[in-house]
Amino acid sequence: MMDEVSDQPDAAPDAAVATANRVRLLAAIAVAVLVADIITKTIAVAQLEGREPVRILGGLIYLQLLRNPGAAFSMATGFTWILSVVAVSLEKKIVRVARRLRSTGWAIALGLVLGGALGNLMDRIFRAPGPLQGHVVDMVSPFAPNGEAFAVFNLADSAISCGGVLLVVLALFGYELDGSHDHDRKTADG
Repeated sequence: MMDEVSDQPDAAPDAAVATANRVRLLAAIAVAVLVADIITKTIAVAQLEGREPVRILGGLIYLQLLRNPGAAFSMATGFTWILSVVAVSLEKKIVRVARRLRSTGWAIALGLVLGGALGNLMDRIFRAPGPLQGHVVDMVSPFAPNGEAFAVFNLADSAISCGGVLLVVLALFGYELDGSHDHDRKTADG
């Protein structure tokens, strides 16, 4: 009888290992996005300051330096400190949620969002005109048919957008943070 009990696999250590692995993946993606964002913004400021937009890929993309005091599409200009508080709140929520994380998809998505949020928060904290008022450095602009910039964004914005889309797709298809799937629960329930 004792041997039967000891031969039973213990799910708790497996779950803890899965969570630890996904948290490491989330952290690695967040750090990679943050580092890449800092590097691209540093290069953009050094190479694009005071220049006309640089046309690349036959005009599909323009590189132009823009210092954005607001959120996406320059919304909420003048509320940089509020955006900073929202970013910190989001980052704290992701760290709390990570304790239940056992899904690779969710780890990737949350890592992208966290890294992007940290990248733009660093601008808001450390760039001019001052702490919690800093302008986010944007530099990539897709072609617009009228010749005007559709939007100007950065790597952090792209990571947040891609992570957000992935989160929506995972939720729509029933993939849960803990690695379970709606289909698995429905099958188990009978």
